[in-house]
Amino acid sequence: MRPVAARCDEAFVYVTLADGREIRAPLWWYPFLYKASAKDRAEVELMFEGVWWPVMDEGISVKSMLLGRKAPGAVEPSVAAE
Repeated sequence: MRPVAARCDEAFVYVTLADGREIRAPLWWYPFLYKASAKDRAEVELMFEGVWWPVMDEGISVKSMLLGRKAPGAVEPSVAAE
């Protein structure tokens, strides 16, 4: 499950795996990414089993994305606004 590429848009984080699969998860699952600027989200380092954002000193494992694990305390924005 080695990542070979990672990127974010305004709604999702995408990770491409060495076997060709691309997985994605909503940014709100990871509050540190959701709150970050597009510039900071673009600075990524690929690790053996995950992705690291050095500017924020935070990362996500591929395994947690595949298992659908949100960061502790992550709340969907539409739910938080109600």
